[in-house]
Amino acid sequence: MSLKKYPTNNRYLHGQQSKLGILLVNLGSPSSASTRSVRNYLAEFLWDPRVVEMARPLWWLILHGIILRFRPRRSARAYKKIWGADGSPLISTSYKQAYALEKKLQQQMSANVIVDVAMRYGTPSVSSGLQSLRKAGAQRILILPMYPQYSATTTASVFDAVTDELQSWRYLPELRFVHHYHDNPHYIKALASSIRQSWRKRKTMGDKLIFSFHGIPKRYMDAGDPYFCHCQKTARLVAEQLKLEDDQWMLVFQSRMGREPWLQPYCDKTLQQLAENGVKSVDILCPGFSADCLETLEEINMENREIFMQHGGRDYHYIPALNASSIHIDALGELVREHCAGWPEASADFNPAEQAIESSKTLERARQMGAKY
Repeated sequence: MSLKKYPTNNRYLHGQQSKLGILLVNLGSPSSASTRSVRNYLAEFLWDPRVVEMARPLWWLILHGIILRFRPRRSARAYKKIWGADGSPLISTSYKQAYALEKKLQQQMSANVIVDVAMRYGTPSVSSGLQSLRKAGAQRILILPMYPQYSATTTASVFDAVTDELQSWRYLPELRFVHHYHDNPHYIKALASSIRQSWRKRKTMGDKLIFSFHGIPKRYMDAGDPYFCHCQKTARLVAEQLKLEDDQWMLVFQSRMGREPWLQPYCDKTLQQLAENGVKSVDILCPGFSADCLETLEEINMENREIFMQHGGRDYHYIPALNASSIHIDALGELVREHCAGWPEASADFNPAEQAIESSKTLERARQMGAKY
């Protein structure tokens, strides 16, 4: 049996000052709005067995024989509608979130806290994000999937990518993983505050507040995925904070694909029905998206707006994702502090200067004993 060879840059270094790394992981985006880039992105995304649970040989034929022949061109047209000067809105917003969160955590906890960004599909990859934190000296890492509601299709897939990368590391960091935060009080408060701000700015509220979540096939829920329940609880808690009556709000699911049943009610069909039944104004937000992206900016704010207006609606207002707003960064900061409790860098007693002195002594003792690194 051959011994596994690990990269030399995964070795333990004597005297290295410990740092706490936070890795924010979101879904991802094509590198550009070109058809080729979109095809490459979709090929990676849709081949993940967490996303599509189907026998691999059959799915390979469907994916490469049908979907990747037609969908990339259509999706590329949609991406071009939202592509900004900084490229993908999801990527650019994720970096803004990381910068703001790192600044906040360094003020509240320690200068030895660093925050980086990774995407489950595309770039920057989970692998590169973890390696970046390691090179910066992170010996403790908190993985924060930016999916408030847990699903095997999202959160579990991030876990897969993290463990795949760490299998090649000789010296592993201490690791913690945020499973979900769909009912975290700080997250709920941030959502409610965002909705109130929207109402105050417009000096009115719609006839109906609609919470739209990304859908998953119904059979995933039937097999035990808690995503449906998490979405329901998020919407209910926010509605309670806003003191809404049951007939003032509702929950829908968007972005379905294929012919099999997905979680219902469907967003597009519901908006059409509401308009046809005389509802003239709606406010809609997507609490499952921590940053605006194709599914919010194009599908919800463009496609579904058109459906509502064409069938009799008069006022359609999309409430943006929390993005890099101060209320979101505050909520994420509290979430991180809760999950990092007990780690030295998260302690009020942590002193970087004292640690630097002790690290120097450790290195000196190690070298006296013949250590190379």
